[in-house]
Amino acid sequence: MEQKNNPLHGITLEQIVTRLVEAYGWDILAFEVPINCFKSNPSINSSLKFLRKTPWAREKVESFYLYSVRKGRVVQ
Repeated sequence: MEQKNNPLHGITLEQIVTRLVEAYGWDILAFEVPINCFKSNPSINSSLKFLRKTPWAREKVESFYLYSVRKGRVVQ
């Protein structure tokens, strides 16, 4: 099944988190997406571990990523 209309197709969760951290930093990311993995001792690996286990949090991060791409803050 093709994913032409899915803007997240071909982008890994690691790429999403890394691009958001590069664009915003941990403090602003924790403010925009208020989940503990971004607030308390954040790292890419710990965030990925949490986001892979927690669908609602992953959806928030993906939504914020798409918003950031539309606003030109993050390069896709």
